[in-house]
Amino acid sequence: MPSFDVTNEVDWVEVHNAVDQSNKEVGNRFDFKGSDARIELTGKDKEKSLTLFADNDFQLDQVWDIVTGKFAKRGVDVRCMERKDVETISGNKVKQLVTVKAGIDTELAKKIVRIIKDSKLKVQGSIQGDTVRVTGAKRDVLQETIALLKKSITDFPLQFGNFRE
Repeated sequence: MPSFDVTNEVDWVEVHNAVDQSNKEVGNRFDFKGSDARIELTGKDKEKSLTLFADNDFQLDQVWDIVTGKFAKRGVDVRCMERKDVETISGNKVKQLVTVKAGIDTELAKKIVRIIKDSKLKVQGSIQGDTVRVTGAKRDVLQETIALLKKSITDFPLQFGNFRE
């Protein structure tokens, strides 16, 4: 029976490279001279996060713009980044936590399965950890399902792989 998997993979090597390039650009830019602006990558696989540091909110937004630009050039989808609230640390300096979401959480997986069931296509979706496996009788119906999911879910990056006959 033909099937495919719906996943969200993040290329961690490209994330590391984008963070390194962003730190290099922040260190070289004239408007950041003498400031404490930097980006730190922390955490383990699938639970990594970025911490943006700056002297004020304006510089924090500038650092975020640099990071998103580097991610876009490296092919890392910015939609898998979630910005948290800005925190004030030691006087007037600020920091912001940005979580990198890899894999599909249960809430989104349930939404994907619901979209598949409501579409009345002859396919079935099942949640398997942080992926959703979609099986169907015909390859054409699976391709229609991929098109439906691409159209329906635009706020989170999805990859479709492991296509089997």
